[in-house]
Amino acid sequence: MDISTSNMEPEPSKASLNLLHIHFVSSTDSPEFARLNWALTHSSIIGLDAEWKPVRAHQPTFPTVLLLQIACRLNSNESTQEHDKSIVFLVDLSEILLPSIYELLRDVFVSPDILKLGFRFKQDLVYLSSTFRSQGCDSGFDRVEPFLDIATIYSHLYQKQTRRKTKGTKSLSFICEELLGISLSKELQCSDWSVRPLTEDQRTYAAIDALCLIEIFDFFQQRVVKEGALGNLSEVSSSSLNLGLKQILREPTSSTIILSTRFCEAVEMVRATATIIEYPQRVDGIGEVGVSFRKSMDYMVLQIVREYGDKIVLTESDGKPKTSKRKGKRKSSTTGFKCKEQRVYDTDEWHWQGPAPWDVLVGGDGSPKFLCDVMVEGLAKHLRCVGIDAAVPHSRKPESRELIDQAIKEKRVVLTRDAKLLRHEYLLRNQIYRVKSLLKNDQLIEVIESFELKICEDQLMSRCTKCNGRFIQKPLSMEEALEAAKGFQVIPDCLFDRNIHFWQCTDCNQLYWEGTQYHNAVQKFIDVCNI
Repeated sequence: MDISTSNMEPEPSKASLNLLHIHFVSSTDSPEFARLNWALTHSSIIGLDAEWKPVRAHQPTFPTVLLLQIACRLNSNESTQEHDKSIVFLVDLSEILLPSIYELLRDVFVSPDILKLGFRFKQDLVYLSSTFRSQGCDSGFDRVEPFLDIATIYSHLYQKQTRRKTKGTKSLSFICEELLGISLSKELQCSDWSVRPLTEDQRTYAAIDALCLIEIFDFFQQRVVKEGALGNLSEVSSSSLNLGLKQILREPTSSTIILSTRFCEAVEMVRATATIIEYPQRVDGIGEVGVSFRKSMDYMVLQIVREYGDKIVLTESDGKPKTSKRKGKRKSSTTGFKCKEQRVYDTDEWHWQGPAPWDVLVGGDGSPKFLCDVMVEGLAKHLRCVGIDAAVPHSRKPESRELIDQAIKEKRVVLTRDAKLLRHEYLLRNQIYRVKSLLKNDQLIEVIESFELKICEDQLMSRCTKCNGRFIQKPLSMEEALEAAKGFQVIPDCLFDRNIHFWQCTDCNQLYWEGTQYHNAVQKFIDVCNI
């Protein structure tokens, strides 16, 4: 039965790019580089991230950084059409001459008027510094300040809410989902960033990784103001704060509050509004792009920097690749590990042996069933699109034992990229498989080939991509669909004049129809699965 998934939900992270401008900078002679200069001198908050080609453990040299992402939050008082938007720059370090941008980046990294945001950015800075030193920039980068780590932001918010400290450092994906409610896919993190041109998915992934840092900071700033953690400043409206010092002091309601702050805070306000930054005066082929100008850091941001800000300072030892002193003892663990039965598993040469729990020879019903852990949730949706039963864990952060119990109870094979789960293979006889591919399409093909699954065109779009449920046997008319969707789902107006049938999931009641996205998805999986 062919069922539509034309109502597929877009990835929230991609939806947030609707108002985002992405510029790919590969030369200092390009308009994009001029735009980067302009944005850096008109922003007081930037998000930083970097990408490099994955390397093997214990490699004696640092990896070469191939892409630097800079997300700029433009100052709200700029008289431009983009004053309320963010701009992301993808600086191609494999193409651009590094000495030509070294001074610009070094000045930005230490500018007191730009708050730098990052997530565990010290490692990125070490690799970045090594990359620039290898191209003749002898001193590299040794510090970033003022700096605010997103992990620190989350730790503060968690402690405020639960009155307990976080256990370990959460991943950026986890923090994005927890604070922003968006799913941040990390499947492209280990893709080959040395290949040019970058794919559209790689560019989008890289841009989102930097942009989400600013979005999380905005959330944190709103929460801090709401809690009144910055004292009387929370009483000043955001519109007043954007007026500038002279205008604020003219406001009768705001000036009293501002002038009641301590003298040292007032001095910092004046310094913030009076700082002049010198940037390169000219970019060859472009004209005047970097000029002296008066730029202020928002006073509220300045207070957050004072309260929660930090800095990254690299020492001499940070510039030397570390080798494990226990390398000889741990050598066997780089290629495999032993479970309780002392059986060695080579995680790089892990192959499915079978039989699967659904095999009729072992009492199964012959219908393939998988359980995809959190590392391959995207694969679960792809499997559902080709008609395969693919469940996900009942809880958002399941323990290994929960996964095992669910797989045994439902007679499923666990799909994972977590090598540690293979240690439980003695409990899950022929019910666990480590996916080796990184991208979803490749993962789908790998599973189909490894388990010798038969995929035909009639199976495509026969399961709910949202919950893995089946569809009702009889299609709904437009009137029936409108009734079923009340208070639950919005049906686009453009469908009202079309003679179209609707299908509904028997589990979650999601409605589907055969639209453009449906036909595109069918063609996509016909090509991927070579049907």
